[in-house]
Amino acid sequence: QVQLVESGGGLVQAGGSLRLSCAASGRTVSNSAMAWFRQAPGKEREFVARSTRSWATGSADSVKGRFTMSRDNSKNTVYLEMNSLKPEETAVYYCAFQKANIVRLTTSPKDYEYWGQGTQVTVSS
Repeated sequence: QVQLVESGGGLVQAGGSLRLSCAASGRTVSNSAMAWFRQAPGKEREFVARSTRSWATGSADSVKGRFTMSRDNSKNTVYLEMNSLKPEETAVYYCAFQKANIVRLTTSPKDYEYWGQGTQVTVSS
């Protein structure tokens, strides 16, 4: 059974930093394409950052230079380091595995599966 568990969210002031964790079980992160998404109330789920199987990473233009995706294979965990956070980035953050039958680079939530429960990030102004 594949599971993803996100953690590390919380309340932070604008300009602050947080590191989110996504612990995987039932599937290894070292040979999987994965991504982080976020969803604010009343809005659609939005792509944040992704990694390919070979760990080529990419991110949304809105977070470039501020958010970094990394992983620890020994812990089967991926991370999202977030710096210079903005109030409009308040959302629930999710990680997910890219579906095995999807081979192209993709930022669409529909191409990902095994969503965790998410972790709330609240950025105060």
